[in-house]
Amino acid sequence: METEEEKKKETIRLDVNEIKECLPHRYPMLMIDRVEDLVLGESAIGIKNVTANEPFFQGHFPSKPIMPGVFIVEALGQTAGVVVSKTMALEKSGGLVYFMSMDGVRFRKLVEPGDTLHLHVQKDRSRGNVWRFKGKAFVNEALVAEATFTAMIVIPSENKEDSEQE
Repeated sequence: METEEEKKKETIRLDVNEIKECLPHRYPMLMIDRVEDLVLGESAIGIKNVTANEPFFQGHFPSKPIMPGVFIVEALGQTAGVVVSKTMALEKSGGLVYFMSMDGVRFRKLVEPGDTLHLHVQKDRSRGNVWRFKGKAFVNEALVAEATFTAMIVIPSENKEDSEQE
């Protein structure tokens, strides 16, 4: 018989349809295709298959297409958003996860069409509705980007209309 702690450590894998249940993002802003090794309340690995037909490659840069760094950081944030959403069952409450800050952002190598990003996120801490993560993005085991970022969880009030009328 499994203990609560053992159940918590089980890893979860999500496909793109399950990710869409956790996040409000849709194409072209949905930056992750799959999530692997999700441990509730702790960590996950997001997967982004970078393809030549990404809309940002038309202008960044036509002669040497590279994935903009802000989208790499966004992909890390979305992976963390899935961790938070699944941990807190936000898909049931309509809660959303918003970036609050990004620190120590570093870009190490270029990400090009044909690359597969492995987006490792690890919870650093959480207090109430604020979570902080450390994230690292890899292509073929080479570190391409890293950041520490903080996010706030916002759950819409069920009685918002009532409080506006008062």
